[in-house]
Amino acid sequence: MRNDELESELEEMSSAEDFFIYFGVDYDPRVVMVNRLHILQRFHDYLESDQGGPQDGESRWVYYTRHLTMAHSDFIGSSAQKEKVFKVFHEPEPAFVPLEELLK
Repeated sequence: MRNDELESELEEMSSAEDFFIYFGVDYDPRVVMVNRLHILQRFHDYLESDQGGPQDGESRWVYYTRHLTMAHSDFIGSSAQKEKVFKVFHEPEPAFVPLEELLK
């Protein structure tokens, strides 16, 4: 499969499960159900951070499969709060000020 064909196929996918099925990656449906957006974002982040692209002789297919597997593995036994994929999880906890303090 040519790279442009692979990219075209990826654009047609609409769910996390589509990616796992397409690449033949085993996945835990319970993990994906709870963390689908986080897994896909982590997959994207891995691809973005891997500036070197596919390793020597590695096809794009294997390259994407490797990163999708890694992204899924990150959430087995973990959670979105622990993995902190999205910015909202990096922001500090809001301060609690009792109403009585405001009325003083």
